[in-house]
Amino acid sequence: GNRSLDPCGEGASGTFRSRATKARLTVRTFGIRRNEKIACYVTIRGDKAERILAKGLAVKEFELFEKNFSTSGNFGFGIDEHIDLGLKYDPSVGIYGMDFYIVLGRPGFRVARKKRKRGRVGVQHKITREDA
Repeated sequence: GNRSLDPCGEGASGTFRSRATKARLTVRTFGIRRNEKIACYVTIRGDKAERILAKGLAVKEFELFEKNFSTSGNFGFGIDEHIDLGLKYDPSVGIYGMDFYIVLGRPGFRVARKKRKRGRVGVQHKITREDA
């Protein structure tokens, strides 16, 4: 593989910040070394997230397995080729797969994450697998 290829290339993310994932171990069969950048991830919220999610679900024909849903109502799925999202194919980049992981929340979920006066999300307010 091309060692100089940065999966989180400049401008690849547009307006949001992408972060790189580094390899924990050297795996010779995969041709990766320890601390080498091997992937990147980005958090997207709001309208942009909904648009990208709609494209991703369209690739999966809006059907997911029950095992794709966690007990806390979050869900995830993967696609094999990023060009299925309607992106143009660039020979210098190649074809990449990507994983989507969607974390659902309701107004008031912040009480469990904030530093001061932290609280717990009540049982009635939690999102279940059925709600998702």
